[in-house]
Amino acid sequence: MKLFIHDLEERNFQKLFPNKRHDNIIISDRGKIHHCIGCFGCWIKTPGNCIIDDDYKDMGELFSKCEEVIIISKCIYGSYSPFIKNILDRSISYIHPYFVIRNGEMHHRRRYNNKFNMKVWFYGKNMTEEEKQTANALVKANSYNLDCTFSPVEFFDSINEMEVNIK
Repeated sequence: MKLFIHDLEERNFQKLFPNKRHDNIIISDRGKIHHCIGCFGCWIKTPGNCIIDDDYKDMGELFSKCEEVIIISKCIYGSYSPFIKNILDRSISYIHPYFVIRNGEMHHRRRYNNKFNMKVWFYGKNMTEEEKQTANALVKANSYNLDCTFSPVEFFDSINEMEVNIK
């Protein structure tokens, strides 16, 4: 299963992926996402699930069922768009509150046994080299924290450029 997380307008996502497989899951902005409140309920009260009851409460569990996570985000100062950042914050239940040492660094232990690959495609006009370096470092840090592999980050000036290059 692939998990797509994107901030595109629906028509642009359809343009990029006109033939979606039925087992893929698509997470997009449906207008109401609550911010993570940092209560750690997903670690302690309801392990693996966010206590905020909205359409995004099962993000950690969704991560546990996929082979690949594909994130499509507008690049904002070398980071994700607010919607994508919210989704990643709400996915913290994928990892466990306990720590392990990986690559000589302390990270949270994985809650689930699966291991997925993460692809991130940033789009936006006039991204600077500094923004791209920051975005690359961010994705690398995210993948270490989620204990997943990652593909090289891709940058596109427009949705049309993305459409030509991702197929």
